[in-house]
Amino acid sequence: MTKTLVVCDCLGSQSIDVTALEAGTGFSCSRVFSDACGSQIEQTAKLITSGDAVIACQQQARLFTELAEELEAETPGFVDIRDRAGWTAPGENPTPKMAALVAEALVPVPSEKTLDIVSHGTCLVIGDSEAAWSAARDLSATLAVTLLTPTAGDAEHASVFEIVSGRLARAQGSLGQFDLRIDSFQQMIAGGRGSPTWTDPRDAARSSCDVVLDLSGGTSLFPAPAKRDGYLRADPGSAPAVAKAVFAAAQLVGTFEKPLYVRLEEPICAHSRAGQSACTKCLDVCPTGAITSAGDHVAIDPLICAGCGACSALCPSGAITYDAPPVGSVFSRLHTLATTYRNAGGHAPRLLVHDDEFGTEMISLSARHGRGLPADVIPLNVSALAGFGHAEMLAALATGFTSVNVLVAPTTEGDVITSEAALANAVSGQDSVRVLDLSDPDALSDTLYAAENGVAVADPILPLGSRRQVARLAAKALRPEAEVLELPDAAPYGAILVDTDACTLCLSCVSLCPSGALGDNPDNPQLRFQEDACLQCGLCSNICPEQAITLKPQFDLTDAAFTQKVVHEEEPFACVDCGSLFGVKSTVERITEKLAGNHAMFSSPETIRMIQMCDNCRIQAQFHATDNPFAGKERPRVRTSEDYLSKRKDH
Repeated sequence: MTKTLVVCDCLGSQSIDVTALEAGTGFSCSRVFSDACGSQIEQTAKLITSGDAVIACQQQARLFTELAEELEAETPGFVDIRDRAGWTAPGENPTPKMAALVAEALVPVPSEKTLDIVSHGTCLVIGDSEAAWSAARDLSATLAVTLLTPTAGDAEHASVFEIVSGRLARAQGSLGQFDLRIDSFQQMIAGGRGSPTWTDPRDAARSSCDVVLDLSGGTSLFPAPAKRDGYLRADPGSAPAVAKAVFAAAQLVGTFEKPLYVRLEEPICAHSRAGQSACTKCLDVCPTGAITSAGDHVAIDPLICAGCGACSALCPSGAITYDAPPVGSVFSRLHTLATTYRNAGGHAPRLLVHDDEFGTEMISLSARHGRGLPADVIPLNVSALAGFGHAEMLAALATGFTSVNVLVAPTTEGDVITSEAALANAVSGQDSVRVLDLSDPDALSDTLYAAENGVAVADPILPLGSRRQVARLAAKALRPEAEVLELPDAAPYGAILVDTDACTLCLSCVSLCPSGALGDNPDNPQLRFQEDACLQCGLCSNICPEQAITLKPQFDLTDAAFTQKVVHEEEPFACVDCGSLFGVKSTVERITEKLAGNHAMFSSPETIRMIQMCDNCRIQAQFHATDNPFAGKERPRVRTSEDYLSKRKDH
């Protein structure tokens, strides 16, 4: 079914070229309304009834959704070209940008995977202030409330909620499955006259609840408390904050869908091998503590994960990938935006990446009350801003954007974005990626209007594949003449430097390399290395007993990166008995020199000679030696029938 784009010039405040918009998007457009949500809403309703309408305004999405329900029609699609493109500087042509936004909005996005979480409404309120007591009384009408006070005082009996005393020593979990441990735990004893009495205190009391309302005014129970589902925290001295938290707690009853934000492929995780630590980037950056070590790989608790995406951006092996939506969806949107903008007559677009809430509001305020965005700045709304890493930034530049501007929100993991932007700039060879830490809509507009525009890549790419594959493809498009690029420390691409004087070719690095970048030669003592597979996880340098390996961050864009090259080799030793080659000549000679005459087990020429034998010859020599360690007592003679018969004759 062909979609019809319902356009409106918002009471004549915008200029919309329907013919150019249809040519740029391939979709048909309605006539240009001036008040589609007001005086002309009946005409809009007819288009909605047809079932193929896409409303080119996000502000009135709720109105048109309710209208579709009333008409028993299919809910229309929505794309915001009013705030994001309609209001711009006088004289600029917004049509290419509008066309790009319309085409991008219709790119199919896979539905996210979810997990059902059930909350029965058991709530723990923490605190001893009047605000905590008031919150417990208010919530007791809808939730099963328990109030935890730090000391057993002269509290009055409360029939509507339970009162306990103690110190919360540990809290784990999230909405619907909090696990608590309380020290100095005391329960109020019901009955009696006067002030209530309490049970004797005891430590390590265990309990559980669905919701935690922390009004203690102390340190948060969890890292990144705003991102912990079911944990609500407010300053007990702020009545508005307490009221907001109480209202939010009252809504947390029922079944909720928790998105499964990331996907983990354990076999390719480079966290550790054989108890030796390697990559810890995701562990170091996770704000909620959802990622933990689980042996050779990490583990992710989907109930604690808040979906910031930082782990996906930093994972060198691709073991962790963002899945709500998948990274391939972001690449597809970037390609659609850049391609449609060019096809609609635009040149040299710039990209503005922002989040759902803060960035969207900043753009709307700038459009309605300020200068708006420049006509060549195309906004891209992403659900996980920290997940927009160097691969996505390079993909944007290589698909035709001249620059990438990332507008960080106050709650965004800014350090991750800054480091990824630095890596993208190092690969692209220019300062095309900028991180904007702004909170003033006018400052956002002024910064974008004042920035100089660059030159778009000559041959745009089609970004397909994994993040590492797209990053390499983009790097080659952006720097076609380059061969090896120097990168900052901690980059996930690079080579290794081997101190050949120190390396003994023990090959412990080969056996533990998680990506297979290091290999050996079964026929000769060689250490081989394939740069394209190296993750720079550091396991080889950590495990090397001679400390002979160091990492060298770089990006080899030549085909040599895909082939194994010998980084160290030595002459093999010839067995003194059979002549077959084995081991490393220098190592065998060193061992012989150190043990000869200096160790009780190698005091004779025969035992020294065994060191210089291959495995088969050494076993044979040991077996036939006079002090054969495998030899036992002399085997008894085999008894025959004659032995038994002769014994009977004797009797």
